Amino acid sequence: MADDDLTDSYAQEVAASMSAEAESRMAEVVNPAEEARFASLSLVELVLAGGGPDLVGAIMVRLGEVRAALVGHGGAVVVDYGKVITRQNGSQSLELQLNLDGACVACGAAPGTLQGIQNDLLMDKEVSAVTFSATMLDYFDDLTAEFLQSHANVTFV
Repeated sequence: MADDDLTDSYAQEVAASMSAEAESRMAEVVNPAEEARFASLSLVELVLAGGGPDLVGAIMVRLGEVRAALVGHGGAVVVDYGKVITRQNGSQSLELQLNLDGACVACGAAPGTLQGIQNDLLMDKEVSAVTFSATMLDYFDDLTAEFLQSHANVTFV
């Protein structure tokens, strides 16, 4: 087996293991009926109705493995701003500005967490843009804040 094949095989094995662990952890803390309810809610309609606690729940249910890290480490997503826009094809979508709360604020894993949140939400047909509040940078030391701005591949506003 070539080195590249071994590396790819190992990466696939680790990814499968992480996915199974995330799924297992989430199964311990979620209510399937509530999850189904949140998944059925339209993010656009929730923002048009003023947001509320269901908006965060509906966002959280749309997150993949990063959700297990958020929940498992005592963190949460906060919606600072949501704007409904009309696309060129006439459909509506959201531009979201998010923040982190709880233990996820100032965590060293924040770059991966933010990227995971952004990537998962952008896979939803109702979300067209995800940015993060620049105020969260205040919780990091200067070096970490600079690193986040340069390498997290997310936008702070």
